[in-house]
Amino acid sequence: MSERMSTPRARARAADAVVLDDDATLHAMGYPRKLTRRFKAFDNFAISFTIINILSGIFSSFGFGMNAGGPRILVFGWIGVSVMVLLIGAAMAEVASAYPTSGALYFSAGKLAKRHKGAWSWFTGWLNFVGQIGGTAATGYAAATFIQVFVELQWPSYHPTAHQTVLITALIIVLQGLANTFTVQLVALLNRISVWWLLIGLVVIVGALIVMPDHHQSASFVTHFENNTGFTSGLYGGMLGLLVTSWTFTGFDGSFHMSEETVQATVSAPKGITRAIGCSAIAGLVLMLALVYSIGDYAKVAGAAAPPIQILIDGLGLRTAKVLLLIVIGAMLFCGLANLTSNTRQIFAFSRDGAMPGSRWWHSVSLRTRTPVKAVWLAVGCSLALVVPGWWSHTAFTAIVSVNVVGLFLAYAVPIFLRLRLGDSFQPGPWHLGRWGRPIGWLAVVWILLSSVLFMLPQASPITVDSFNYAPIALAIVLLIATVWWFATARRRFQGPVSYGRPDEVAAMDLV
Repeated sequence: MSERMSTPRARARAADAVVLDDDATLHAMGYPRKLTRRFKAFDNFAISFTIINILSGIFSSFGFGMNAGGPRILVFGWIGVSVMVLLIGAAMAEVASAYPTSGALYFSAGKLAKRHKGAWSWFTGWLNFVGQIGGTAATGYAAATFIQVFVELQWPSYHPTAHQTVLITALIIVLQGLANTFTVQLVALLNRISVWWLLIGLVVIVGALIVMPDHHQSASFVTHFENNTGFTSGLYGGMLGLLVTSWTFTGFDGSFHMSEETVQATVSAPKGITRAIGCSAIAGLVLMLALVYSIGDYAKVAGAAAPPIQILIDGLGLRTAKVLLLIVIGAMLFCGLANLTSNTRQIFAFSRDGAMPGSRWWHSVSLRTRTPVKAVWLAVGCSLALVVPGWWSHTAFTAIVSVNVVGLFLAYAVPIFLRLRLGDSFQPGPWHLGRWGRPIGWLAVVWILLSSVLFMLPQASPITVDSFNYAPIALAIVLLIATVWWFATARRRFQGPVSYGRPDEVAAMDLV
């Protein structure tokens, strides 16, 4: 019997049979309960679905895809990359079921590493932190840009400036910080609303694009290929177009980070991750097809400042386009709110293990709201710091936040890779992939590495100061700072996730 129970399949069956309550699971990992569990399974799904946010992602990056591959890559690239992202999500979900904590990626990296646990955890945590901060800043900036597009359509005499964009971005991020300061019920409510906002908004936009335009492209238009990147290689241009989907599918680790506030987290969190990706993939394909088939004058649309908005104006008229633009702006604001929430929980957990300057300060929880209020405002402050360079140069801002996607996906890869390297020693949670865990995990890691290379390659030719891709430089700076910091001081005081004591000891520390 003991021999049979030592096999991975037997352990998976045992994991299915063991049902621990959420607090017991947290106590077993060495942490007391400090946050309130008010997120239901739907709320957990909602946070990742909102951060992925197909309306925000597709409307922000559609123009790039029109010039890097065109409809063929926009549609078929969306399908292919969505499948790969779903594999990443499934591999992450398996880890989330085993380690349902706010620390998420960095915590699981520290637990899964055979050696150098502190180093694996340290670098994963800082990649995750910088990626999320960059995501909050970039989402706020995108919302500010689209708000000004709306204002300019409404009042043609208005002309946006870089200073105005930065100020509006700052206001947006501060308001999102205020929303996150209050009780977790408010955040959960806003995330529930955001799901219906996205779904109803999708139906309205797609329905309008199907019914109202006088002309649609032929069925074969979906195979049309364009390469306006400036590079002569169509293959290279098309590969760059795959980034449209990758840009959209970020932030689904939000469900993982909300584990300590989710009921039945060992199952709800992994389901939240995979369902958010799956629903976004299907809904995003519908929106992508609606936009592609509604393109009129291709050159005009591709050269517009905001190509999706130009499609709406050409096909639906200015008045209707403005109404639908408000739906997109609302989606972007919800996206930023959810992103900041996830960012805050990562800071809370990373500080709890002493990995940040002033850790005692940042992992404290308000007794009144039961939220990590100080961590909220640290996230707000760091995001605002990233936005400030945009006051002088959009290129500088882009260089700073370009590490967002690369940092996040590399942080996703680390615990998945370490789980694979652990082999049969990995102890699965109630939600697991069984014998498919290893092949799915390897496919996920390989795709993350390939897509990360794509993110760091030049994306336009000729290469100038403004068109240069600063992602590799930004990533190198982040890794250099983390490395110097690690060898200078961190390796002596940070050994990875800490335990606050035995389960019975940490249970006594729970906030009542």
